[in-house]
Amino acid sequence: MTRRPRPRKERGRSRVGERFEAEVGPVAHGGHCIVRLPEPESRVVFTRHCLPGERVVVEITEGTDGDRFWRGDAVSVLEPSPDRVPAPCPVSGPGLCGGCDFQHVAVSAQRGLKAAVVAEQLRRLAGLDVDVTVEAVPGDVEGLHWRTRMQWAHTPDGRRGLRAHRSRRVVPVDDCLIAAPDAREPVTDVTVTEQVLDHSFTVSGDGFWQVHPGAATTLVSTVLDVLAPQPGEKVLDLYAGVGLFAAFLGDAVGDGTRVVAIEADRAASGHSKGNLAHHRGAVVECGPVEKVLASAYDEPFDLVVLDPPREGAKRAVVEQVVDRAPRAVAYVACDPAALARDVAIFAEHGYRLETLRAFDLFPMTHHVECVALLTRN
Repeated sequence: MTRRPRPRKERGRSRVGERFEAEVGPVAHGGHCIVRLPEPESRVVFTRHCLPGERVVVEITEGTDGDRFWRGDAVSVLEPSPDRVPAPCPVSGPGLCGGCDFQHVAVSAQRGLKAAVVAEQLRRLAGLDVDVTVEAVPGDVEGLHWRTRMQWAHTPDGRRGLRAHRSRRVVPVDDCLIAAPDAREPVTDVTVTEQVLDHSFTVSGDGFWQVHPGAATTLVSTVLDVLAPQPGEKVLDLYAGVGLFAAFLGDAVGDGTRVVAIEADRAASGHSKGNLAHHRGAVVECGPVEKVLASAYDEPFDLVVLDPPREGAKRAVVEQVVDRAPRAVAYVACDPAALARDVAIFAEHGYRLETLRAFDLFPMTHHVECVALLTRN
């Protein structure tokens, strides 16, 4: 018997294109602010290209009568914020390139918005009141010219460009202002060498590597600082990539001390073996972290580094980490909501958030990188 697909529930007439005058509320996670439309609409509109406290005209870009919330763009600013600046990029704005969220915001104020988002996520999801400061990182020029890798799209007539927000439509871009002068496109079947302090790392041309030139050094230095590794301590590096953190932690705990690096990506794991070959105690394991930990390395570790993808580590991995009873965990997070959720899970098992640092590794966008130190109560 063939099962028929369930018919999609009608949500009512589209409100796309309608405009409303409104006051902008607080910043929200995702590069937009919250606008609450009064009666009779009574909707929350997640609105881009605006700032808290401004009075704007919002044009609805997604939404129907039946939706709980709508999305929109501030197409006219009636009362601007003192933090508003002219966007340096000519293709930044409503309906244009979706690569940047905050080109209309002074760089220092961008960091304030990101700090507010991190603090709100920790308060809402982990029940913690944390003072957050987003720190500048060397390697950009007032938030521009930092992105060392660029993935371009192309228009039907072959022009180079980037996609509009939440769209497949390509906006032609002659000069992306956040791209570094020597930015390169990901290339398969080649390797590149990245230098961090006194270590060099082999990386696939299309593999993961931080795109801000100051990112790797900043994150390594911060992880070493918060963990304060001691000679002889055993290290577990999860979502280890090409072995960035494992290499430096291996130096700190001493040659021959056990350092286990687990990474699911086969190419990255292969490079990790070469990058960690100098350390006699290094073990590199290829496989999904939750599956590897469920069947191997069931032993005490003193230190753990977590550097998961955007969705975070999640409960299965967090509970396997605390089962190894580390004295300290350094959690490197690119998504504050996933971080806050996982911090709450750690708290269930007796680990508290002791230190949090946040870094502006993605200026002009809403993205922010955090390093959290979790220790046993």
